[in-house]
Amino acid sequence: MNTGRDAVNELAYPATDTHPHAPAPTAEHRWPAVAALVIALALYASLPSSFFPGIRYAVVGIGLLLFIPLIVMNPVRFTRQTEWSRRLSIGQTTLLGVANLAALVALIFTLVTPADGAGPGLLLAALQVWATNVIVFALLYWEIDRGGPVTRSKVARADLPRADFRFAQDEDHDAIYEVAARSSSKSNWRPTYVDYLYMSGSNSMAFSPTDVMPLSHRAKGLMGLQSFAGFVLLALVIARAVSLLG
Repeated sequence: MNTGRDAVNELAYPATDTHPHAPAPTAEHRWPAVAALVIALALYASLPSSFFPGIRYAVVGIGLLLFIPLIVMNPVRFTRQTEWSRRLSIGQTTLLGVANLAALVALIFTLVTPADGAGPGLLLAALQVWATNVIVFALLYWEIDRGGPVTRSKVARADLPRADFRFAQDEDHDAIYEVAARSSSKSNWRPTYVDYLYMSGSNSMAFSPTDVMPLSHRAKGLMGLQSFAGFVLLALVIARAVSLLG
């Protein structure tokens, strides 16, 4: 049961606004996203040699080069942003995403083509492509939602761009106290890369939104593409594994 004080607090501000005593958001730490992207580049670079070797190494080299100005601008936390830095960051992720989808297409053609002795290596390559896809789509979601990591932490909630995704914290303000305390309106919570990585992994395994819902057309398009790629890859891997066991 709510106490009188709780009732006053609930009436003092709308559920969609930030609680007046909520802490100011902290700038997001850079290294979770950096670690994820480095892992994705390593997974992509270590694909079998039959997967576009020249293009693969070029993509990895460009991706690493783009790290330099981005890390110089925000070495520890995301506190600064310019138009060119945002374009570089989104371009870096998009380049790896498109290259990995091309590897996925090549993998699909290879999986449906009978070949003796290539089964285990192809299954490992499929795992690499799938894991890279999870990381890259998480980076894309993280970059586009509410203006990106810098905007999410530096701009007042009322001035944030429209959300592309709705997280559980965005609607838990009327739950039981210990749950509502973590909600966006009460704690000024903002999503970080780990939240988008969880969402991306769930979308790739469930082939549909789980607790995070897409709101914009671009978010729905990206999640639909990721789900479709994951479904096709899993179906073909299972078929190939069954044929190997048979």
